[in-house]
Amino acid sequence: MAKIYPFRALRYDTTKVQMEDVVTQPYDKITPAMQQAYYDRSKYNLIRVILGKKEPDDTDPYAAGSIDTPQQSVYTRAAESLKSWRKKGILKEEGEPALYGYSQTYTVPNTDEVRERRGFIGLGHLYDYADQVVYRHEQTFPKHKSDRLALFKSTRAYCEQIYMLYSDPAFTAEKLIFDRGAAADLQITDEYNVVHRVWKLTDPHLINLIVGAMADKKLIIADGHHRYETSVTYMHERAEQLGLNQPKSDEDDRESEESPSARVDEGHSFLPKPTFPEAAMMMTFVNMEAPGITILPTHRVLFNLGDFITADFLAKAAAYFEITPLMEPNLEELSATDKTAFVVVTRDGIHLLTAKPEAIAEALQGISARQAQLDVVQLHTLVLERLIGLSHESIAAVENIRYLRDAKEAVEQVHKGEADVAFLIKPVTLTQLRDISLSNDVMPQKSTDFYPKLLSGLAIYALD
Repeated sequence: MAKIYPFRALRYDTTKVQMEDVVTQPYDKITPAMQQAYYDRSKYNLIRVILGKKEPDDTDPYAAGSIDTPQQSVYTRAAESLKSWRKKGILKEEGEPALYGYSQTYTVPNTDEVRERRGFIGLGHLYDYADQVVYRHEQTFPKHKSDRLALFKSTRAYCEQIYMLYSDPAFTAEKLIFDRGAAADLQITDEYNVVHRVWKLTDPHLINLIVGAMADKKLIIADGHHRYETSVTYMHERAEQLGLNQPKSDEDDRESEESPSARVDEGHSFLPKPTFPEAAMMMTFVNMEAPGITILPTHRVLFNLGDFITADFLAKAAAYFEITPLMEPNLEELSATDKTAFVVVTRDGIHLLTAKPEAIAEALQGISARQAQLDVVQLHTLVLERLIGLSHESIAAVENIRYLRDAKEAVEQVHKGEADVAFLIKPVTLTQLRDISLSNDVMPQKSTDFYPKLLSGLAIYALD
């Protein structure tokens, strides 16, 4: 069962800062140029916590004798920033436990279509995947997880939300949150012209109704696999330190530590709460039955391949794909095909590769039928690994591959000589994602790009 908890968030004091100056996109979507822009925007911008700049005299925590050396790193500075901002009142703890309604109004990229995605922010209990409450849909990068674990341990705070999907055709939570007709407590427009609105929900009866409505739900991670898996690791570490064989549930009556953010006082004693701080993390819950969800493709760009020759590659690919020359990288033609397909851009030309079903099925016999039908799986397993010769390990280490949302940018990198080949792909559908996840299967890294991203800095879950 999915356990949801209200919490006393740390939030920016809007009398002291302009929210547009301090919030950011998620850490893994921040380019060096964006990082600098956030630094310039405000000395209280959350970038200093979630993705700080490295400095020349930073210490190496893994070096010999590092235990006896005063540490200085992006992680120590992140912790210092949070501590300072709390002391100055830039970040203030809410007076009572709350959930937060959250909507995002946006224009779908490269269209004129306007959509609204609705959900709510709260704490979600952490589960191992084996518990079959929380499901993943794609693989992760080990380096990213070690980075986030170091940050969590230093700051003792969750500054970003995990984007969770669930299914509820009755729209129970949405009706409870958004049919009240209340005005939003906060409205922000980000750099992509996405309008973010937040509603603070403190009525204990309303909170318990929402929590109850979520109790039987299965959760699918849309965005935030690295942070989720890191948090589960952190939870188990703390459970062991606290002498617990298993992380405690909210029904457990043993003595436990309590996060100030999850504290429940007189008048709220019947609200659920995690039994130790690391047993939960901050999440945004979105009903996948509701309109407003957009999944964009993430294109692949390969570089430093050395002896890549277009003609040789196409000759190998012809055994598995129909090859059609194109005058330009036409994504409309790609989207129009009902077969697995992708556009290949090299310095010698542009080609549409459309799967030969029988040849593909024979080549991917060792892969589940659900996975084998996916464009991104065929691209990684058959093209990148078998035809081009990249190893699974090198792809996981991001050695010769870049992941780009913008097809135009991917094409330009090839034409400028910054890459050898670009593969433009179709997006994974929500139905495909749900089927893969709930069957305990996974897709390659960066298989989905949910748009827009959840803003970081709307709320913070402090463990101390």
